[in-house]
Amino acid sequence: MSNLALFGGNPVRTKDFPSWPVFDEAEEQALLEVLRGGRWWVFSYGESLEEAQASEGSKVAEFERAFARQQGTRYGVACANGTAALEIALKALGVGAGDEVIVPPYTFVATAAAALAVSAAPIFCDIDYNTLNLDPQRLEQAITPRTRAIIPVHFAGQAADMGAILDIAGRHGIAVLEDAAHAHGAAWNGQGLGTLGRAGTFSFQGSKNMTAGEGGLIITGDRDLAELCGSLVWGGRKLGRPWYEHHRLGWNYRLTEFQAAILLAQLKRLQSQNARRMENGLYLNRQLAQIAGIHPVEVASFATMHSFHLYVFRFNAAEFGIPRDRFLEALQREGIACSAGYMHPLYRNPMFLQHEFHNGGGGRECQIDYAAFRELCPAVERICQEAVWLEHRQLLGDRADMQDIVDAVIKIYEARAEFRPT
Repeated sequence: MSNLALFGGNPVRTKDFPSWPVFDEAEEQALLEVLRGGRWWVFSYGESLEEAQASEGSKVAEFERAFARQQGTRYGVACANGTAALEIALKALGVGAGDEVIVPPYTFVATAAAALAVSAAPIFCDIDYNTLNLDPQRLEQAITPRTRAIIPVHFAGQAADMGAILDIAGRHGIAVLEDAAHAHGAAWNGQGLGTLGRAGTFSFQGSKNMTAGEGGLIITGDRDLAELCGSLVWGGRKLGRPWYEHHRLGWNYRLTEFQAAILLAQLKRLQSQNARRMENGLYLNRQLAQIAGIHPVEVASFATMHSFHLYVFRFNAAEFGIPRDRFLEALQREGIACSAGYMHPLYRNPMFLQHEFHNGGGGRECQIDYAAFRELCPAVERICQEAVWLEHRQLLGDRADMQDIVDAVIKIYEARAEFRPT
């Protein structure tokens, strides 16, 4: 009888990894404080941005200050979710109809959809095969006279090559907006992600390293940009002006006091949780790299804090000896939750191939042939056939938990001859 759980053997692991989200009495007390206080949302921030930042009694204002300070910048603007944060930041940067925004094709749809939402066109630039982040060596060829912004995604919590990206953007006069939805507390050469470009955006959706179920935040050191983002979040109002006076088209993208209360409690755990994730992620890198066909994603030297929102390795089926889908099935049965992640690059989605953009982003008159990016982005085409993702909650376990992951992969490798050809 086979030792593999897939074929009737005993699994390496029968207990679950740490659950997510992590919470305790701190979140409970914070919610009760808001509930009993009766201040469930903020009516006014004050006459100026400085007064808004110093607003007493508002959990939203307190969280904006605390998170911005943690990342190493001055201003935070909270909003409903990370997708809204990207859209608002692009609007505040002046991106609009006829403009192009460069994005990587290995990311959640929101990164590109935000460009479409402001009637700009997303242009895909390939990723670095070793780090999964935007490849600076391919960036310049994606720039055109219409390029207005570049959105590097700090994928899985690892800093993109911001030195190279900022250098290229600076030479062309293009704004850089960091999508740091995976990168709470992460850093590039010791500098908090989201603080290197004109602005950075974060998500607090349920799977993220900090969560209130939903929520988003824009951070920036630019006072005027922060004030404009705040206006766009809240109906186009202007600080210091009458309540029912609207200065620009804005929406109601507010974060609630309840969500901010939860996030303040979550923020207090972030550094210790990230340290645990990074320690365990680097341990897995060392151990799994010794197994044929397993290639952990490279951690760049400038990624001085990697938040490991995902733990990712590349799976080479020819070297390992079995197809990836069978490997994933076997690893799941050994008690290790895993997935293939994005099954195809973002530009292969029907939305892009069929130009289903409503009447924004160029709509049906958009002339960009998104199918052509298959030839322009060879690295992401490979990654979508090779990647294996583990969840960040798994990296909150101890060394024995990490060893279970390693042992499960070794067990499958040693039994690879038992898999029948498909």
